[in-house]
Amino acid sequence: MKLRGLAALVSIVFLAASCGVKDKKAAAPPGIPVTAGVVEKKDVPLEAVAVGHVDAFSTVAVRTRVGGEVTSVGFREGQDVKVGDLLFEIDRRPYQAALAEAEANLERDRARAREADENLKRYAELVKKDYVTQEQFSQATANADALKATVKADDAAVETARLNVSYCRITAPISGRTGGLLVHSGNMIKANDDRALVVINQVEPIYVTFALPEAVLADVKRRAAAGALNVSALPNGPGLTPSEGTLSFIDNTVDMTTGTINLKATFPNHDRALWPGQFTNVSLTLATEADAVVAPTPAVQAGQQGSYVYVIKADDTVENRTVVVRRTWQQWSVIDKGLLPGERVVTDGQLRLAPGAKVAIKTDVAPVSAAPAEKKS
Repeated sequence: MKLRGLAALVSIVFLAASCGVKDKKAAAPPGIPVTAGVVEKKDVPLEAVAVGHVDAFSTVAVRTRVGGEVTSVGFREGQDVKVGDLLFEIDRRPYQAALAEAEANLERDRARAREADENLKRYAELVKKDYVTQEQFSQATANADALKATVKADDAAVETARLNVSYCRITAPISGRTGGLLVHSGNMIKANDDRALVVINQVEPIYVTFALPEAVLADVKRRAAAGALNVSALPNGPGLTPSEGTLSFIDNTVDMTTGTINLKATFPNHDRALWPGQFTNVSLTLATEADAVVAPTPAVQAGQQGSYVYVIKADDTVENRTVVVRRTWQQWSVIDKGLLPGERVVTDGQLRLAPGAKVAIKTDVAPVSAAPAEKKS
């Protein structure tokens, strides 16, 4: 009995072990972890990209036309000003005195001119009666004409003096943003000094200048003739969004040293995202290709036979497929041949794959923060 029971126990253990081995053999191997993307149809712009720099729409270096002491400054450094806003005032008292002197000279010479006219009229009557000689009449005529010319010169002197008084008040010639203040109240300045008092940059709108290879010049000219071309500019820096503008200028000469053509785009810049002197990444949109087949660019691999992708089939196995890539745009590759919209492609993990391999698509899982440890009393 004991031997029979022992044999039965051994049989049960053997059968259990055999079932465990069969179960292990039957279990499918785990798939290779990969990330995947989907082939889509998108409207893809045809772009020419370049690095550009931002230029003020208009720049004015404010200088003085008269000399003297700066009595007041009407703005702060970096302040926005409008056309006609007061910038500087110069001591006008010397120029007001010069104006008063010029006006007095004008009145004196006008009185002399009136007297000369009266004398000329009398001489005209007397010369008819031979009471005066023709020479005396000619002298009276010349004197009257000379005083008329003097009055005209005095008029010009008065106008010049008035302009000098008005130049003592310096106003903003354009609307824009002021730069650093180079002359403060109390300083003495010279007339027509080369030193600028302040520089004003107009930043709304604003220009972005960039260069493209001359090979695209004919295409740019042809498309620009058909309508306005959109341009986007993205300054360097985190969290920034592109500004949108339009192409406004094509230079009339190709730079022979670089083989490039300079272009300029105008941006409204109401948000002041673009600033004079910045460098930006520029994209000139020449056209838009509708319903283009696109795949994530990381899915496209380079092989001996050309570009290829791993396509994930319905049973989660992969197929190596050759594709023809026309161009790239942002994170997408435009596919001419080899893929259909809706197909899934491997975007990461290709090094471990082979045709027919089974894959497991990874999903991002948010990390779970550990619970704070309890304080021990």
